[in-house]
This record gives sequence, C-alpha cells and structure tokens, in this order.
Amino acid sequence: MSKRKYFGTDGIRGKVGEYPITPDFALKLGWAVGRVLAKEGIGNVLIGKDTRISGYMLESALEAGFASAGVAAAFTGPMPTPAIAYLTRTFRADAGVVISASHNPFYDNGIKFFSTEGKKLPDDVEALIEAELEKPLVCVASDKLGRASRITDAAGRYIEFCKGSFDHELSLSGLKIVVDCANGATYHIAPNVLKELGAHVIKIGCNPNGMNINEKCGATDVDALIEKVLEEKADLGFALDGDGDRIILVDHNGHKVDGDQIIYIIAREALRKGQLQGGVVGTLMSNMGLEIGLKELGIPFVRAKVGDRYVLEKLIENDWRFGAENSGHVLLLDKTTTGDGIIAGLQVLSAMIRNKMSLADLSCGMKLFPQVLLNVHLLGSTDPLNHQQVKDVIQEVELALADKGRLLIRKSGTEPLIRVMVEGEDKTLVTQYAQCIVDVIKKVNAI
Repeated sequence: MSKRKYFGTDGIRGKVGEYPITPDFALKLGWAVGRVLAKEGIGNVLIGKDTRISGYMLESALEAGFASAGVAAAFTGPMPTPAIAYLTRTFRADAGVVISASHNPFYDNGIKFFSTEGKKLPDDVEALIEAELEKPLVCVASDKLGRASRITDAAGRYIEFCKGSFDHELSLSGLKIVVDCANGATYHIAPNVLKELGAHVIKIGCNPNGMNINEKCGATDVDALIEKVLEEKADLGFALDGDGDRIILVDHNGHKVDGDQIIYIIAREALRKGQLQGGVVGTLMSNMGLEIGLKELGIPFVRAKVGDRYVLEKLIENDWRFGAENSGHVLLLDKTTTGDGIIAGLQVLSAMIRNKMSLADLSCGMKLFPQVLLNVHLLGSTDPLNHQQVKDVIQEVELALADKGRLLIRKSGTEPLIRVMVEGEDKTLVTQYAQCIVDVIKKVNAI
C-alpha cells in the first residue's frame, strides 16, 4: 500500500477541493475504474454516499466518468457503507461505490469500492486502476455510453437485511435504546431497524444538514450519547460513525464499550452456543485485555495490521469469522462481508437478551488495560520517525514498558497524522510516555 499514489487503507480520501478530492479527478477515477471493470466484461455499478454536502458533486462526476467508459450507474442516495456492500450483492451489480470519508469531518470526503461479492477491492485491482489514471481519458462511442438510474427502495431492502441478522425468536421489546447516527448515513436506517424489532428508540444525531456529520456526535465522540443515556435512564446507547461501518456502545451506567469489548462479547456468545469457528482477529491497536480475555476462554487470537481490510484478509487466511478494531469496526463474516455497525450492535443485543444480562454485566468478562492514543499532525513531507531523536525516545519507552505494556507508532492511512499509542498497567505512566514521544515528534517535525 505504501507505493500507492492515490489509494490508502480505505479507498481515496482527502479534503474536498484539494487534489485528489476534486470533480475532475472523480470523473477521471470513474472512467479509470470503468475501464478496469470493462476489461472483465462488467457493465453496471451502484453508487452510494453519506450525508456530506460534497457527495452530490462527487457522485455526478463519478457517474460521468463511468458513463464515458461504457458503464451504467445506479444511485442509492445516502446509505451506509455496509449497505452498499450488501446491495451490490443483492442487485447482482458488478461493483459498488461509496462516497464517504467515514469518521472524518464534513470538509473531507473519500471514494471507496466494493467488488461484486461485496468485498473491498484487492490491492492488485487498485493498482490496475491507478495505472489507468495515468492514461488519457478516451470516451466510448455514443451508442456504448453508460446510463444512469436511481434505486428507490434501497433503504427498505437494507433495513430488512439488518433485521434478518437478529434471531427471529427474540424481540427488543422492553428495551430503551438511544441511537446516535452521527448525522450520517444511518440516520434513516438504524432507528427504524431497532424500532421495528420492538425497542423504544430515542434518536440523536439524526438531522443531517450536509455539514454536521460526525460533529461532536457519533462513534468518535460519545459524550452526547452518554449524557442522553443517563438522562433517559436508557438500557444502552448506540453510536455509529458517519458511514455506519463503526459502532461504539454505551451501557446504562454511561460507560463506553469499544470494539474490543464488543467482539469479546460476540465471540464469547458464539462459543457458548457452539457456533465459534476458529478464533478472533484484532489489530496492532487491539487492547491487551482482549487478547488475555480470549485466551482465558481458550479462543485463539491474532493481530493484523491496522485497517479493517487487513482484518478481513487475516480472517480469510485463517478461515475464521470474527474480527474487529477497537475503533468500532466489527467484522462478522457469518452475517455479512464487511464491517457493519448496526449488525454488530444487534448481535450484542441478542447476547443481552439470551443471557438476561445488561451490557455492563456482559462487558465485565475482560479487563481493558489503560491505553493512550495521541495524534501528531504532519507539517511537511519529511518523516519525523526517521529522526534519531525520535528513535531514541521510542527505545527509552520500550525499555521502560518491558513486557508489561505495548508501544505502537504509525502513520495514518487516511489522514496526515502520526498516531502514538502506549498501553500498560499504570495509566499515569502510560500517559507520560505517550506525551513524551509526541513532544519529541512535534519538535522534530517543526524543524
């Protein structure tokens, strides 16, 4: 992935109006993808988006690019990323396109693709697309141009799919659930799924205006959800991100339940029901508590590189079903092909009902180690991680942690950031170590 010019760990992403998130590039990208797909005899794609105001501009440009390559495009309107993965399969489309920057602010946007199986495109296909982008755009003949259409019942189809993942003999009747949709693509989906399954639903973050997506709400900022859960004396809260592929939960006490805890609950329940196939895939960011908790249950655990595409690769490699990132990407391959916040949340609800336990009680099986994650914005093209001062401070922290903690420093695949994660037994020391590294990186980065 490091050799790619455009594609990161989750498609192509950046600030709207700055290359490559511009209408001219989107048009050329649609054409390039169409050219690669057309070589495989492919002729139609689905295009969905989240609620960002820039989505209108980018979908129009993409459609023009696809049409110029002879590929037909069908629009779904605002839809969660996992919905596009599902609809691509159910409509027998040849590819799916999602216009979204996921958890990023509204002024960012991105474009990512799904194969006809509803899976993210493999690296070699993305490489072919990048090669086409270097060629001049040549339009097909007029009688070969792609046509555009709109799918009017996309939301209803996906709602039924989500409901179908929930055990049919169970009901959410009697549960009060606060749902925060981050003013994003699930605003008209998640509340209806839970309501139709019997829950009393209280909505927040369900009034998108094109510019408030992920703004002090959703999976990246659960303060408003915590406040609402406590105020309403709700049983729990759902926090989804802007495109619906992440979920963070909040228990009735106002405590956050992250992706590590969610996959632990789901894997333990599958083990109890005799439905666990293999083990669990986490990432380099997964908390040590998850690894220890699964080990105590006798469940194998392996780590993949950060990014849900790498979790998926490791699941396929091991022929396992369950994987997650602590940020809330939860992959349940027995239910769907990609991370899906709504479906993951439903599986936790199923465990709560079957065991007659609260989310707080279900979460007690594993102990999270204190973990501090700090971000440093990159100011230029120089990589501060290659500087000797940074290498020295990293070595010092690694020696101090010894075998009682972990240190992970990496460049973000979606933003100009260096992420510093320190994990250990003592939160005060962990925080000091993380800040010490960040201070040195900032000093070097400013030179």
